[in-house]
Amino acid sequence: MRVTIGVDVGTTVTKAVGFTPDGRAVAVASRPTVLRRLPGGRYEQNPDQVAASVGEVLAELAARCPHPVTGIGVTGQGDGLWLVDRDARAVRPAVSWLDGRAVGILAEWSADGRTAEVFRRTGNHLFPGASGPLLAWMDTHEPAALAGAATAGYCKDVVVQRLTGLRATEVSDASAPFLDPHTRRYDESLIDACGLGRHRDLLAPVLATPVGELTATAVPDGPPAGTPVVAAPYDLPATAIGAGVTGVGDGVLIVGTTLACQVVTDRVRTDGPPAGLTLSLPDPGRWLRAMPAMVGSAALDWVLTLVGATVDDLPALLAASPPGANGVRMLPFLAEAGERAPFTAPHARGSFDGLRLGTARADLVRAACEAIAYSARHCLTAAGLTGRLSACGGGIASAEWRQIFADVLGRPIHAHTGEQVGARGAARTVHAALDLPPLPGPPAAVVTPDPAAVADYEAGYADYLRRLERARTGWTGP
Repeated sequence: MRVTIGVDVGTTVTKAVGFTPDGRAVAVASRPTVLRRLPGGRYEQNPDQVAASVGEVLAELAARCPHPVTGIGVTGQGDGLWLVDRDARAVRPAVSWLDGRAVGILAEWSADGRTAEVFRRTGNHLFPGASGPLLAWMDTHEPAALAGAATAGYCKDVVVQRLTGLRATEVSDASAPFLDPHTRRYDESLIDACGLGRHRDLLAPVLATPVGELTATAVPDGPPAGTPVVAAPYDLPATAIGAGVTGVGDGVLIVGTTLACQVVTDRVRTDGPPAGLTLSLPDPGRWLRAMPAMVGSAALDWVLTLVGATVDDLPALLAASPPGANGVRMLPFLAEAGERAPFTAPHARGSFDGLRLGTARADLVRAACEAIAYSARHCLTAAGLTGRLSACGGGIASAEWRQIFADVLGRPIHAHTGEQVGARGAARTVHAALDLPPLPGPPAAVVTPDPAAVADYEAGYADYLRRLERARTGWTGP
């Protein structure tokens, strides 16, 4: 028996999963990584620690699952800015996609029309944690870091270079902000328009699916040298691939740190209001219209902490408050970098209303769960969902919250609970890149909406949109 290893380098944890050819997950290893929150809405990580976590999970899988390895697929968090030297060693700490330091630069680009131009030509609407604004920020504030770097890359690309020596990126990570989605090459005029032409050499070559070989020194106790290593799409599209979302109009909802809503499309739309991302897939002529909102499970975690509860208390808390949360309503925009989908608002802020002396902590928790589900509906509508919807991520583990999503969306959800869907997507990319038989997708449990709750939430969603529009008029500054 052989195994294919999928590695998913997340924002706070690295996971590796060994899959047999029939799609069974036979071994899992994980290591936490450190996300540092700094003053001023800044978030950074140590690339050396992140790379070391990958080596550790690969070594653990090699010890626990002593089967020949077909190949290793690597996916990971997208966006941000990972400045490394020629050996993929860190020049400075990596800037996370959560970071808000480039808010001022993005405001300038919005005012002079550059963000609109990027969207009209790439289908990608910039946000503070995207590589373009972060590169511009570095050019102004830390030029020495750019001068000392060989690559301004992304998380999984740094990992792949550490494992193989291959310096490259693939089309999904390269999509925002400089990739022409039709030619799948960098749009040189956009790079110049953003004032970054003199740093053009920092951008790694773009390949549809980069493939290298594991070096003898990369993971001494891991899979053997020469094992194929494939740079899969980054975690959002890798999860869609892992869930088997391939039909035009089909979508996937990822309830994680990011509330990522994606729909497969066969054309690039740049004629509507600028919003979201258009991510190129390995197959030409296919893209994901992605709305990766910043209002994911981190917002619920904050509310649970506020009321002195944990995720283990979620079933009881949701049972103790009815749909509508006894009149308590929330706008869940708590990320310090604001919001990026289905609209961009760097100064977006959250709120509760409808509070009274009789409000229970269960009402606050249910209001948060409902607000995040409303945001998912807003994003999936903007992304053009018309077909089947799959769902995964830590938030989907809660049966009660899964039901809220189904009721708010008013459609069945094919939930992949307890599955490492991103890692599976990385492993499936290995099979495609090496011309192997397809790796099967994960099992799913179908969650059917409750008609009575659907009617209640239809009114609740309309109210959410009204409150959101009123709030946006006040999001004018820090």
